[in-house]
Amino acid sequence: MKSSTFKVWLSAARPQTLAAAFIPVLIGASIAFWQDSLMWDATLVALFCAFAIQIGTNFANDYFDFVKGADTDQRIGFERATASGAVAPKTMLRATTVTMFIAFLAGLYLVWIGGWVILWIGLLSLLFGILYTGGPFPLGYNGLGDLFVFIFFGFVAVMGTTYVNTLEWSMYAFWASIPVGALCVNILVVNNLRDVEQDKVSGKRTLGVLFGENALKIEYVVMIALAYLTPVFFYHILDYSIFIMLPYLSLFFAWNLNKEVWYHEDKRTLNNTLERTAKLMVVYGFLFAAGLIL
Repeated sequence: MKSSTFKVWLSAARPQTLAAAFIPVLIGASIAFWQDSLMWDATLVALFCAFAIQIGTNFANDYFDFVKGADTDQRIGFERATASGAVAPKTMLRATTVTMFIAFLAGLYLVWIGGWVILWIGLLSLLFGILYTGGPFPLGYNGLGDLFVFIFFGFVAVMGTTYVNTLEWSMYAFWASIPVGALCVNILVVNNLRDVEQDKVSGKRTLGVLFGENALKIEYVVMIALAYLTPVFFYHILDYSIFIMLPYLSLFFAWNLNKEVWYHEDKRTLNNTLERTAKLMVVYGFLFAAGLIL
């Protein structure tokens, strides 16, 4: 029974999406390391907070999508704990609250290091994690999910991590945020492409519902392009060494994923594409981090 309960909560946490929490912190910390300013305590606490906020957001999505009727029997994505009946709605809401509160408490250490600006960043991250699917105007239901992901998993997470290490806002962190945000967005793009028909029925107005599937496919290509053009910018404009081009070792992997997005025949295969898009982010992230350090 305990093992079964653990598996339910592990699935609800959606570990396949946690790359979106880990890689931004890795990149932000890599820039701090390059500047000889890495603080392990701040970085590890930032990583813990990132994981907690991501998991809390996933719990919130599980709850609010069920309450709003977005998770139906026609769903072809990963099974949701609340919709499947494995977790009661009140229990999932309570788990969301507890997880976000833990993230807040841990984040107070970063506030002690970085000051009030970090408090506001943390509070906004928690708030928008809930408002992604909750509240009177949920971002994910009104075509704003992609923008939210790009800003908070890109600029906010990367630049915030660098700041709590260096106590300075870094131009390098700003530019390094772009590929991170772009690859995070692509995880969402695959999710929305898979669910576009169900989202139409449930009234969830993602970009795929508003502009069609081809718009999502084009978005996927654009985000890939942003990710792989950024190292060129670092090399030619910011005068980094040739090691910054290491992410190109993953380009073939990205190309194959792009073909899957464009030419899939069964939407169910996009579950695998989503997981592999997250893996691409991990591979790219480690290669980019190595390039930044070297």
